[in-house]
Amino acid sequence: MKTVRSLATTALVVVMSTVGAFWAEAAPSGQITWGVHISLAPTWFDPAETSGSITSFMVLYALHDAMVKPMPGNQLTPSLAESWSASPDGLAYEFVLRRAARFHNGDPVTAEDVKFSFERYRGSSSKLIKDKVAAIEIPEPGRVRFRLKQPWPDFMTFYGNATGAGWIVPKKYVETVGDDGFKKTPVGAGPYKFVSFTPGVELVLEANDQYWRKSPTVKRLVLKVIPDEATRLVALKRGEVAGAHAQAHAGQLDVLDQFPRPVGSQISLARPPREARREPGDQSPGL
Repeated sequence: MKTVRSLATTALVVVMSTVGAFWAEAAPSGQITWGVHISLAPTWFDPAETSGSITSFMVLYALHDAMVKPMPGNQLTPSLAESWSASPDGLAYEFVLRRAARFHNGDPVTAEDVKFSFERYRGSSSKLIKDKVAAIEIPEPGRVRFRLKQPWPDFMTFYGNATGAGWIVPKKYVETVGDDGFKKTPVGAGPYKFVSFTPGVELVLEANDQYWRKSPTVKRLVLKVIPDEATRLVALKRGEVAGAHAQAHAGQLDVLDQFPRPVGSQISLARPPREARREPGDQSPGL
């Protein structure tokens, strides 16, 4: 359990540096270019294929939205679901959908979309979480109920934190364009909309000014692929990117703080591999 919790937490640190900090009341304007450390894959555009890698969450937080998700101060923050509750016997979890939530194509987020998204999920831990669910019911529009085969205290951890099962896609759109078509032109309910993707080069996103939480301040977000760390830092120094992912040990933080770079730019620090930070007696596998 410690492994999946650290997975979501690490993803949140990286993602919120790129997206969440840009939320404000002003109309979206300008552009932010972020130097990412790995080639982006179209499979990350589809929540159904969320892997155990934290990198995919960087894209999910921008393009899509979840029923509940980790946010600063709360690992299970109500999002597309404005509230949720568990039955006293632990056999049912019911969610109330947020009425203002809409997908990028203007369609409202419905209970059918929630059911559809869970049923098509095939990513990390999909068999584990699906084997625990007996049925998904829609008692009335705007409500979704998950009935479990037996009490499972970790249901919300897996549904709202450690997997992509709770990230919602538009059923009608996916059925129209198919899985491959969805990866080419994804439609989500997140703060940023898909504009274009050039494999090995960049992913371009544009602010969703109708996002239910808040409209992003930055109009255009570009995730620029720069696999080489030295090249990323040079790009940061030159002002070609406003932020970059970099690995560093605790003793190197002062050096990075002194690194000359444009005002407003930032470096996202990666946590070391789990093998290097495993606590005594911790037998869980490394990330």
